[in-house]
Amino acid sequence: MASTAAGKQRIPKVAKVKNKAPAEVQITAEQLLREAKERELELLPPPPKQKITDEEELNDYKLKKRKGFEDNIRKNRTVISNWIKYAQWEESLKEVQRARSIYERALDVDHRNIALWLKYAEMEMKNRQVNHARNIWDRAITILPRVNQFWYKYSYMEEMLGNIAGCRQVFERWTEWEPEEQAWHSYINFELRYKEVDKARSIYERFVIVHPDVKNWIKYARFEEKHGYIAHGRKVFERSVEFFGEEHVDENLFVAFARFEEKQKEFERVRVIYKYALDRIPKQQAQELFKFYTVFEKKFGDRRGIEDVIVSKRRFQYEEEVKASPHNYDAWFDYLRLVESDADPDTAREVYERAIANIPPIQEKRHWRRYIYLWINYALYEELEVKDPERTRQVYLACLDLIPHKKFTFAKMWLLYGQFEIRQKNLQAARQGLGTAIGKCPKNKLFKGYIELELQLREFDRCRKLYEKYLEFASENCTTWIKFSELETILGDTERARAIFELAIGQPRLDMPEVLWKSYIDFEIEQEEYDNTRGLYKRLLQRTQHVKVWISYAQYELSIDTSDRLQRCRGIFEEANKGLRSCEEKEERLMLLESWKEFEQEFGSDTTRERVKKLLPEKVKKRRKLTAEDGSDAGWEEYYDYIFPEDAANQPNLKLLAMAKMWKRQQQEEEDDEEDDEEDEEENNGEVDRELTVVTKQQIQYHYPGK
Repeated sequence: MASTAAGKQRIPKVAKVKNKAPAEVQITAEQLLREAKERELELLPPPPKQKITDEEELNDYKLKKRKGFEDNIRKNRTVISNWIKYAQWEESLKEVQRARSIYERALDVDHRNIALWLKYAEMEMKNRQVNHARNIWDRAITILPRVNQFWYKYSYMEEMLGNIAGCRQVFERWTEWEPEEQAWHSYINFELRYKEVDKARSIYERFVIVHPDVKNWIKYARFEEKHGYIAHGRKVFERSVEFFGEEHVDENLFVAFARFEEKQKEFERVRVIYKYALDRIPKQQAQELFKFYTVFEKKFGDRRGIEDVIVSKRRFQYEEEVKASPHNYDAWFDYLRLVESDADPDTAREVYERAIANIPPIQEKRHWRRYIYLWINYALYEELEVKDPERTRQVYLACLDLIPHKKFTFAKMWLLYGQFEIRQKNLQAARQGLGTAIGKCPKNKLFKGYIELELQLREFDRCRKLYEKYLEFASENCTTWIKFSELETILGDTERARAIFELAIGQPRLDMPEVLWKSYIDFEIEQEEYDNTRGLYKRLLQRTQHVKVWISYAQYELSIDTSDRLQRCRGIFEEANKGLRSCEEKEERLMLLESWKEFEQEFGSDTTRERVKKLLPEKVKKRRKLTAEDGSDAGWEEYYDYIFPEDAANQPNLKLLAMAKMWKRQQQEEEDDEEDDEEDEEENNGEVDRELTVVTKQQIQYHYPGK
């Protein structure tokens, strides 16, 4: 109590379970349910059947049932099922007036209940109260015009009663609300059941306006075809194509149109329809169209028609590619190749104009290299295929105006334009164009092409002027000097050619001086000016001591048919050997001596051959230390070096080399002698071992006879 008074509640003790083992008999939930089902304690017995024998009992029964229904309605007025049960019970007693009253009371409670209206109207129709049913359907479709079930049942009732005009009026009232597609089809089928084709056509006219779908237009056209109105069907298809236009075009419409014409054996119309559709529908949406077109051409077309289908499909692919990447010039090339082979010139021009409109965004030559071929192909197409010289000229001039010549140019465009003008026998325009090119943006290729052109025209004075301009532009170009001199040689002016060579070798900077000197020497040899040739070789050797120049000089002296040619050739070899002693490239000196040796073997004596043989170097292997780029040690490398006997500085090295070889030979001989002694000793030891083995076996047999 003290604790309770203090405001604390005493917690009862929890009973401890001492035996936690499971019970012997286990009861499951399934067993409990089964026992309850078997006993059926909750089920009440059915009430006894009551048999009514007189009118008073019947009235009591009616009163009791009505009181029950009214009580249920009073409890919950919004439960429409109670009202429907009540009305159906009254209907079963043939109390139609009472049932009608109950339905009306129910409609006052919920006039938007669809099931209530349907039960009410079905009751009136079942009891053949036609006017009452019409009244109910009129009220229903006025209050709930979007409930299609009311309209269907109302129209069906009127048609079953034979009231065709009334049924038509119901459908007309329904179509004013623009219902779903099935309602229109029901109306059309109703008219067709009574052979009213014109009225069905008028319904279709309104239908395709309310529901402007492709499938509805196709159904309209098939309706006309089915009833034999081919012209009307074709007109429907044509109207549908105009109605949808190019923005909302659908492949199914064209497929249906084409198949319609195919049934009428209008194959040209079919082909035109397919081509018209393929030109306007994107590739991704035209797969079925391609398939049907291909099947049609295989059935009724020729090889050309099938190829047209394939070309159209490829054209769509290229269109998608160039739309996705306008600067993909390879795609444009493929597209243009296709158009050129199959389309008319206007279509090809249109594609070319679209292609050349995609100018590279950066003014760098590497971005323009592919683009410029679009212009070249365009010009060649106009000239060779269309044979329109004036338009070809416009293409060339437009291209040359477009190229930024101050940053870069394309010599091939200038040359192609010049060659085109010459083909048109307009020499003045060709020269003017190439002259403009040289003035704006001189290039080696331009000069070469212009000179080649004048050479073909045999305008040698112009060629001379062009070579002079060319050499002013690129004085270091040895090929130009050589070509200029060759031109003068061909024209027979050797002095002028020699003067050109002299000017050329006097230039401070040349790109290939060895080629120029060789050409000058060959020129003098052809003119049989041997003294001039020797003078050129001497002048060249003053500038360079290259071994090939010496060898060439010697071979030249050998080739001249004179009595002292061998002495001259041998003297050049000796002079070259002296000159190359100070050369660091020992391979070049070795090359000279090999060439000298070949000369002596062919034309020399034993004495001269022996002399050259003594001059040949010794090939020795050496090692040198390698250093990395950062200065660290990179190891050792073996290489071959040549030691010439003539060099006084190399004499000690030769003696040392000879002594080393002799020492190596002695070491080899000593090793061979030692190997022979070891082999003899091994043979003696082997014989002693064999003798000991024989004696041991004899002793074992003597002491152990059984073994």
